[in-house]
Amino acid sequence: MDKNEQMKRVFLISDNIVSPFALSSRENFMQVTSGGSNIKRHEAGTRSSQAFYGALFADDFWQQYTIDSFTKFESLLALSIKDALNRAGIRAVDNKTGLIISSTKGNISLLEENEISSSLKKDISLGSSAQKIAGHFGFASKPVIVSHACISGLVALITAKRMLQAGLYENIVVAGADIISRFILSGFQSFQAVSDEPCRPFDAARKGINLGEAAATMILSVHQPAESATELKGGGISNDANHISGPSRTGQELYMAMQQAMGEAKVKPEQIDFVSLHGTATLYNDDMESKAVNLAGLQSVPVNSLKGYYGHTLGAAGLVESVISVHGLSKNTIIPTKGFAIPGTAENINVCSTLQHAELKTCLKTASGFGGCNAAVVWEKA
Repeated sequence: MDKNEQMKRVFLISDNIVSPFALSSRENFMQVTSGGSNIKRHEAGTRSSQAFYGALFADDFWQQYTIDSFTKFESLLALSIKDALNRAGIRAVDNKTGLIISSTKGNISLLEENEISSSLKKDISLGSSAQKIAGHFGFASKPVIVSHACISGLVALITAKRMLQAGLYENIVVAGADIISRFILSGFQSFQAVSDEPCRPFDAARKGINLGEAAATMILSVHQPAESATELKGGGISNDANHISGPSRTGQELYMAMQQAMGEAKVKPEQIDFVSLHGTATLYNDDMESKAVNLAGLQSVPVNSLKGYYGHTLGAAGLVESVISVHGLSKNTIIPTKGFAIPGTAENINVCSTLQHAELKTCLKTASGFGGCNAAVVWEKA
């Protein structure tokens, strides 16, 4: 890799969120700043033998937006990518434009509805979905897939940044999505990690997560927009090597990812204006994050979790939450942590509980997931 290529700056030129709130980033940000939540009680049915809380699309959404020959997962990705591409003014057919797809489970729900066959095995693969999406938009480049538990979205962004700086592309479309099936929900229920009420990140009475459905797209480019822009300054990835489902006891490894991201971005703790944490509202994750925040010297910096608005959107989470954070930077607004009331983490952190307005420039976004994986990125106003 050429030194000049290593130093290429990477800018966000377009973004989108498709959620039960709305079909655009702007409308999603408005809903979040007004305190809305997608999380609702869902009665027992095909997804679960017991009632649960989650942020799911209504049946009429799928009736309106499912594309012929596409699954729900693929249709959701396509809807988000279409809006972001239209706003970016770039062409998918250009061989200088890349595509990265982020998801944890993709079409896993097909296993619940069909007999296992060679065609099902093909349809259920993320590679098959990525090829369908690429063909739908006419991408000339071969799509890249990132499936890395709950840090998938951030890893996809970091991967795109490195590919752009290596000179492989000039623009990369990074899109992530997941839909909540019985298989996925039952997995979290087996860990007794699903809350029987709307989640409460970092709160002393937190009981666990709510799952959510969404798609998000961020288009990164080496070309700086003429108007105001946001730059992806740095990224870092680490692993706890602790336990397949339990996070680090010390937070040291998430701190390492945060340190890598801040080091690459050349920012110090005092330059971080707010931190968008993973904040799943499980006992051990939130405790671990509080320790990492203190190790990073960020205990006085405002932090938030967006899970109380969207639920945990799995492979889309890092992208959805990055989009909201970037819009927060642009609007000089820090989103409060919905559901938080009483501090309850192992270490003290400055959880944002009310809508805050301040002059903002730099945000640190983190994520953690099963297998002990961690990731962090730094966003900064250009």
